Amino acid sequence: MTTHDLARKLRAGETALGYWIVLDNPAGTERIARAGYDYVALDAQHGLFGYQGMLNGLLAIDASSRAAGVVRVAANDATHIGRALDAGAVAVIVPLVNTAEDAAAAVAATRYPPLGIRSYGPMRSALRVGPVPAEANERILVFAMIETPDGLANVEAIAATPGLDGLYVGPSDLTIALGGTSPADASVQPAFDEALRRVLAACEANDLIPGIHTAAGAVAHRRVGEGFRFVTVASDVVHLEQAAQSHLAAAKGEAAR
Repeated sequence: MTTHDLARKLRAGETALGYWIVLDNPAGTERIARAGYDYVALDAQHGLFGYQGMLNGLLAIDASSRAAGVVRVAANDATHIGRALDAGAVAVIVPLVNTAEDAAAAVAATRYPPLGIRSYGPMRSALRVGPVPAEANERILVFAMIETPDGLANVEAIAATPGLDGLYVGPSDLTIALGGTSPADASVQPAFDEALRRVLAACEANDLIPGIHTAAGAVAHRRVGEGFRFVTVASDVVHLEQAAQSHLAAAKGEAAR
């Protein structure tokens, strides 16, 4: 995938499948980026890496020449967003967006003046989306996460924010926001399903890209069928543990039982 393909693909109404990275493991990230995903997302909010790890991860993704580099930034803050974009991310996922004002602040941080407040110093992004501010404004995607009680309550207003490209559901936090005792609490499933329908409707009404995080490929497939078009499969640390456990069980002969 070339630099501009992710935005072009999603804005054309197509679906993009991605993978989630939390480990500071550039060689592993590069391997995953070559697996065929449309994008690889680095988690700078909860991931186990700092700025250098994020930069190295984006370098590894770009080295694959197949996937686009996305970053979930640490906070809805112009510095965090600007550094991720300057490091070469072509899209940012912004957490904890609770109001339309929060969404507007996130958008402003991704756009150069007069459309926003992004400071000019593109560094690596000059190689990825180009140094011309107007072109960069067009080629960067920004997603607002819907994961809190206020975010869900205000989702229609958030979705109407000028310049916002999409909404991105954080299912773990949203489940807890709906009263779940843990991200796996099935008792709130009906409310969660209704929340997803509300997010999809808000996206459709405002021509936004509906995105969501998922725990497995089968879940991702189901979400695509429901209408989500920016769908991430999580994650390197989870799948590493699952694979290790599976092979250990097979080595013990437990898988055949």
